[in-house]
Amino acid sequence: MIRPIATTREATGIPTGRLAVWWVIASEIVIFGGLLGSYLMHRLGHPEWAYQSVHTNTAAGAFNTFVLLTSSLFAVLAHDAAEHKDGKKAAKYLMITCLGGLTFLCVKGAEWTHEIREGFTLTSNTFWSFYYTAAGLHGIHVIAGMIIMLFVAADAAKGKELQRVENIGIYWHFVDLVWIFLFPLLYIAK
Repeated sequence: MIRPIATTREATGIPTGRLAVWWVIASEIVIFGGLLGSYLMHRLGHPEWAYQSVHTNTAAGAFNTFVLLTSSLFAVLAHDAAEHKDGKKAAKYLMITCLGGLTFLCVKGAEWTHEIREGFTLTSNTFWSFYYTAAGLHGIHVIAGMIIMLFVAADAAKGKELQRVENIGIYWHFVDLVWIFLFPLLYIAK
């Protein structure tokens, strides 16, 4: 099988796919960093936000934290299986990781439905604008990670492109890390 030069050339000593994932993550850090930085600046300047953040569902946020951290464990297990050339096991663990992402999104959907019914919408005030923007942007990244993971799992199940398991795992850990910052800022800091 002939592989494209873009996947075989490693001038940096880092596999091209892994380097690409790190470049994507670097750009995402700029996006989330700007969003979280502006959130913190506004939060410090508006102590009345504490009255709005009381209405977030801390139990749902904590449960989603547990779900994402558990899904990261399965991403690590998938990577380990791929390292041992066990594509079927890697695919199984990636599917469990996707199930964690789906659970996260379902909980977030139920949480948002409740909050919107209570009158806390994107246009309610600046706190809720930041809340929905940050959590929504994170949710989009969860969806993107799950879609890519399903393609990687399909190839892994056939024993193909097992190096991609590590790459999607790196991305998934980044998505989880972003949530580790969002959870205390949006739910705990009252």
